[in-house]
Parts: sequence; structure tokens; C-alpha cells
Amino acid sequence: MAKLKKLPTPITILVIVIIISAIATWLMPAGRYDKLSYADGAFSLSTSKTTLTLPGTQHTLDSLKVRIPLAKFKSGDIRKPVAVPGSYQKLKNKNTQGPVDTLQAPIKGLIDAADIIFFILIIGGFMTVFQQTGAMDQGIFYLSHKMKGNEAWLIISLTFFFSFCGSSYGMGEEALVFYPILVPLYLGAGYDLLVPLAVIFAGTQLGTLSSFSNPFAVIIASNAAGISWTDGLIERILVFALTTGVTIWYIVRYANRCKKDPTYSLIYRFNGNQASPFAHVTAETTTVTLGWRNAGLLFIFVATLFGMIAGVIWLDWWMTEMSAIYLAAAVLVGFLVRMKESVFIERFVEGAKSLLGVAFIVGVARGITIILNDGHVSDSILYYSANLVGGMPPMLFIVVLFVLYNVFTLFISSSSGMAVLTMPIFGSLAAVVGVPGREIVNCYLFGMGIMGFITPNGLILPSLAIVNVSLKVWLRFIWPLLAILSIICAAFLVVGVLMK
Repeated sequence: MAKLKKLPTPITILVIVIIISAIATWLMPAGRYDKLSYADGAFSLSTSKTTLTLPGTQHTLDSLKVRIPLAKFKSGDIRKPVAVPGSYQKLKNKNTQGPVDTLQAPIKGLIDAADIIFFILIIGGFMTVFQQTGAMDQGIFYLSHKMKGNEAWLIISLTFFFSFCGSSYGMGEEALVFYPILVPLYLGAGYDLLVPLAVIFAGTQLGTLSSFSNPFAVIIASNAAGISWTDGLIERILVFALTTGVTIWYIVRYANRCKKDPTYSLIYRFNGNQASPFAHVTAETTTVTLGWRNAGLLFIFVATLFGMIAGVIWLDWWMTEMSAIYLAAAVLVGFLVRMKESVFIERFVEGAKSLLGVAFIVGVARGITIILNDGHVSDSILYYSANLVGGMPPMLFIVVLFVLYNVFTLFISSSSGMAVLTMPIFGSLAAVVGVPGREIVNCYLFGMGIMGFITPNGLILPSLAIVNVSLKVWLRFIWPLLAILSIICAAFLVVGVLMK
């Protein structure tokens, strides 16, 4: 098989996309929608010329043709500014992004993503402190021994787990903590690095695609479109079951082939190495007992993980709280194993440094959105896209919109940001074209879900950096699966329109 052409490093790819985005601000017309936000019982309407304060009433929303109940703003379900339908205006003065703006964009992105960056660095510190105890290595040995001959169930059960977590509450950045745990486990089971990457990343990404109760995606989008989030729920559950099943089959099929013939591995053929910052354990050991000390430390590890998940679901935790619980866990582990203060600090800083490259990738990716927003072309892309599909028949409309959401995700990776920007516009347009509102929401979910597997401003580049897999190998691995998932999603959308 011919070798795939070597791609640039992740940060270089992101910088190239930032440059292309800056060029787009010179080529595309500048424009913007009016934006409506809510605070302290009143609405604030931001236009191209001024900012107006409007009464915090349902009448205000109705007059602006924003089909969102007032209660959604009051409850905090809608927190980001909402685009006002029909308010797009071209801007006479283009805010083109020049060399200085392009140079500053990655720095602004790092500042904007500071909460996620510190979360990643603290995870690195915690993991290195925990690795110092030896409990993780022994736990991996023990589990590998217990799963001997049934390794495929590690793929089936954990892919379903990650997909369920993503679909139910929106697991995303939190999944980064699983890589140092699962990479050596799957390597010890005889698989290559693509298997844990696919289990974790593809699993959580399926959560965006088939969100049935994800508050950061389907609930915000449904609210912004003016419909109940339960409308279309059965369809999304069916998509969840089918796409998760197909993905599990795809990963297991690849993993089993690699196990039978290591030369089948894409890592072996194209990556040039199979090294990982966490793949430092061997698969052989004469000891298969866990011991009370290691069991206790692993309990702390698992309790911290599920404590974080519980906090996100029920206590509205986000990056600050998630970072704090891992910092506290690191200190607790260091105290329990009587680690010297100097050793603790050294290991913690060492772990943070090991994920510094990942943190930079997350921050630089934010620069893409900053360039497009500052250049006032994000709304223009949305406006011209809406005009493109506005006069189409329903079935063609929904398929083309699905493709457009794939394109939008190249520029906007935030599911909540995409929802409040696009749903009021396309939600209003759907009523004119004759497409059910639920299918507009599903179209947004499916499009973001598919493109999220490969978009450079999402979590794929940080994930690849953690496991030390190149983008070209990931693309080679994932494209057949994306083709299958795209066909499934398009079929559900067309059937959904026919069943209106």
C-alpha cells in the first residue's frame, strides 16, 4: 500500500486554518445579525450601531420573531446571545483581519480557553502523581488478567458507556482523563493505539450526533428553535442505538484484525511508531493480585472521576470545579502515600508539562472562531447559507442543510454556540419550507456530530496529541465509518420529513 503523505503537526494545521479564515474576511462580505441577550429581568438587543434595553417580556420575543418562551431565558437555559431572525445587515466598514490580527488570534484563543487549558494541565499533574504510586500499573495488570480471552468486551462496553455519557449529558473534555487509563490497558490486550482513541473519542463524539438529552446540544437547540426537546426524542434514541452499534462493530472488527495480524494496524503502516506518553507498562507480570493499598488508591481514582461526572450533571459544575476536584485528589493521593512535598511538586509539574502541547492545541483552535467573529463573516456564512436552502423542496432542503451543518462545524465547534446562532434562523425558515422543527434540530445534531470527528477546532487534535497518533492515520481509519454514519443520518432526516 502506498504511503500517505505526511501532514503538518496539529498546531501548524490550526495556524493554517486561522490564516485561511483571515483571508476569508477580505473575500467575504461583512455582516451581522442583531443579538438578543437576557440579564437582570430585561433584554439587551445588540445591533450594528447601538445596544438597546428592552422589556423582559414574551411580547418582546414575539415582536422580534424569536420563537423561544420567556421562561427559557429566565431559567438560564438560554445563556448566550441569540441571533434575531430577519435582522441580518451588511456592514459597510469591513473589519478585515490582517497579519497582526492573525498573529494575535492564537494568543487570544489561549486566553479565551484558559479554563479548559488549566483543566488539562491539572489532569496531567494528577495522573503523574497517581502513576508514581504504582496503583494504576497494578490495576491494569489485574484487569488485563481478568479479561484474558474477553478483550473485545472492553471495546463493546466502554464504547457504549462513552456514547451514552455523550448523548445523555454531553461528555466532552471530561473524557480526556480516560486516555492515560485506557491506552496501556488496550495495548496490554494486544490492540494498537487507534483502538482506545476510537473507543473514547468516537464514543463521546457519537454523543453529539445522537444527543437525546444532552443539555448543551439538543435542549439548548430545541429551546432556540421554539420546540420541546422531547419532540423527535424517539428518532434520536433510534439513531443512538444504530450509530453506536455500527461504531462498536467497526472498532471491534478493526481491533480483531490487528490482534490477529499486527501488520494490518494503521499505526504500524503509517504512523511510524506506536509510542505514547502513557504506554510505559508491559503486558507481562507474574503478579495478578491487587492488594488493599492499590485497591484503595484506585477507589479514590474512580470516585474522583465519577464525582466529577456527578458534579457536571447535577451541580452545574464546569472547568473550575472539575479542575479543583482533580487538584484535591492529587493532594490526597500524595498525602496517603506519604510522598515528599518536593517529590509531589516535581511530579505534578512534570505531568502538567507532558500535556502542555495538548493545552496549546485547544487554545490555538479558539483562534479560528475569534478571527471569523472579529472579521464579521460568521453571520454572513449563516445568512448566505439560509438564502441557499430557502427555496428548496423539503427533502432536498433537509439534506443540503445537513451538509451545511457539516461545513459550519469547521468554523464553530461549540454545540451551544452553534445552537443559539443558527436555530432561530433555520427554525423560522423551516416553517416556511414545510419541514418539522424537530428535523432542523436533528439536522444540526447530525451535522455537528459527523464533522466533529475530524474538525481541527474540536477535540480531535488534542486527543491525537495525547495518544501520539497522527491526523493522517485517524483520517484513514475513520472515513469509512463516517460515510456509513452520514448515510444513516441522511436517511433518518428524509424519513423524518416524510412523516411530518
